[in-house]
Amino acid sequence: MATIEECRAALEKLSDSMQHAEGDAATAAALDRSVSCRITDLDITFVGRMTGGRIVVQDTLQGAPKEKAQIRLTMKGDDLVALVDGGLNFAKAWGSGRVKLEAGLRDLFQLRKLL
Repeated sequence: MATIEECRAALEKLSDSMQHAEGDAATAAALDRSVSCRITDLDITFVGRMTGGRIVVQDTLQGAPKEKAQIRLTMKGDDLVALVDGGLNFAKAWGSGRVKLEAGLRDLFQLRKLL
């Protein structure tokens, strides 16, 4: 099971990748939205903001956040690490329910370019 530190490092790595995105992916990475990433097996949620082509984690909460972020990811810690490292395909993980992504329809269309 991935640790909180490994999950935070994975989010940092994802953020670094987003900052170097090009073309349509760069447009998607440039969204300015509130973001949460709930790690179910650790019962924690990273909350922050997607801004300036990066994900800025502002806090780590125990359990689910009280307020809904505009972009919400839910998964196990090992799946987050595997997604970021390239060992897990996002589309297959999303289709099988291992990864849950919730956002407004317009944001989902933008995010598909990034994922």
